[in-house]
Amino acid sequence: MSFRIEHDSIGELKVPQEALWGVQAQRAVENFPISGIKPHKVFIQATVHIKKAAARFHAKVGMLDKKKADAIVKAADEILEKDKWLDHFVVDVYQAGAGTSHNMNTNEVLANRAIEILGGKRGDYKLVHPNDHVNMGQSTNDVIPTAIRLSGLLLTRDFLPVLKKLSATFRKKGREFVKVYKSGRTHLQDAALMTLGQEFNAYGENLERHLRRIEEASADCRELGIGGSAVGTGLNTHKDYCQGMAKLLSEQTGLRLTPHPDLFEAMQSMGPFVALSNAYRNLALDLTRIANDFRLMTSGPATGFGEILLPVMQPGSSIMPGKVNPVMAECLNMVSFQVLGHDATVAMAAQAGQMELNVMMPVLAYNLNQEITLLTNMLRAFKEKCVSGVKADEVRCRSYADQSTQVATALNPVIGYEKAAEVVKASLKEGKTVRQVVLEKKILTDEQYDKAIKLDKIVDPHGRSLKRK
Repeated sequence: MSFRIEHDSIGELKVPQEALWGVQAQRAVENFPISGIKPHKVFIQATVHIKKAAARFHAKVGMLDKKKADAIVKAADEILEKDKWLDHFVVDVYQAGAGTSHNMNTNEVLANRAIEILGGKRGDYKLVHPNDHVNMGQSTNDVIPTAIRLSGLLLTRDFLPVLKKLSATFRKKGREFVKVYKSGRTHLQDAALMTLGQEFNAYGENLERHLRRIEEASADCRELGIGGSAVGTGLNTHKDYCQGMAKLLSEQTGLRLTPHPDLFEAMQSMGPFVALSNAYRNLALDLTRIANDFRLMTSGPATGFGEILLPVMQPGSSIMPGKVNPVMAECLNMVSFQVLGHDATVAMAAQAGQMELNVMMPVLAYNLNQEITLLTNMLRAFKEKCVSGVKADEVRCRSYADQSTQVATALNPVIGYEKAAEVVKASLKEGKTVRQVVLEKKILTDEQYDKAIKLDKIVDPHGRSLKRK
């Protein structure tokens, strides 16, 4: 491997000749061989968007030579539009403080590529300098919080349609299963009768509510602290920089962005990221519950509930022939657990700031980006490979409904709770249905029983859910 020699304020260092990164990123590579995990693609893009917008702004107000600015913008567009040079973002996600290494990695990649565009050689920073030109008007301290905001919003924009489609699929299954009668269960014991459609429709409703909460939680991320510079004062920035950057970044990303009303607060507090992460964490908690319901309802096939049939995805055992497992629901559980871990890291990182800066932003950014990405991929797969293909075992469900002693709940208004409880005890003790006990003990006539026990009235006494479109 051939090298070039670069220098910074500490001294000289060898940098691989083919590298677009420079001396400061190289120091970080050597200092932090921690995980081998590189920055999230969308986080890279968010940081590049900031550099592109800054170059455009400074060229417009005459602070940056137009040729240099155009070269920086062209280099940025190669990353944003063509996915080029992503392998030159080499700093581990576990790195120094507030993200200076990632910021400089970005500055150096764009500077060196801009140098090439202008006809120079990598490392010839007289043409385009990482700090003086690419990082003009910026500090790591306002760039990284802004990049977290942008990446969180961009990833959420991609996530919400996926969640919406999953919710709609549950609603569709709710309509398909609207007349599939089954026993409800509370405490994992037989409860009042209901339909499988009501169960699935409730899953859809739940996800729609989470969608709205995530949208609400992301709102504060639209207020950008870019322009705060080192501590929030706006040192070394143009008077119109904050407003101009919000406008340009809105144009570049398609997001609705505004300047933060208090640049000090935007730098000090990680509150918006905690709120967004919490919204995804709360969704993961309900997704865990839904996945567990699926695993219970499909348990069997001979000795479990066996109420639903999931698409067969793969053999379920290396030793037991013919065994099939609810693999997509199991995978959803695992992803949901991981999201809880990511959220816990976001929370710990958010509270670890001091005074004017949070120095745990790199690990916060990685965990927030990763949890959204995991859920996006998982819910897309869960919808396509599981929920869309769910079928009801209507015979099994109806047999549970017919056998359930809690059909007696509907008799409470007719014979009273205590008498109904006696019927249930007798049914269990004698191995007879509730109907048999009621008729044999002459508690009700056939006609009276049939009038009290009408399945449509039991599962939907007020006509609200069975008619749902």
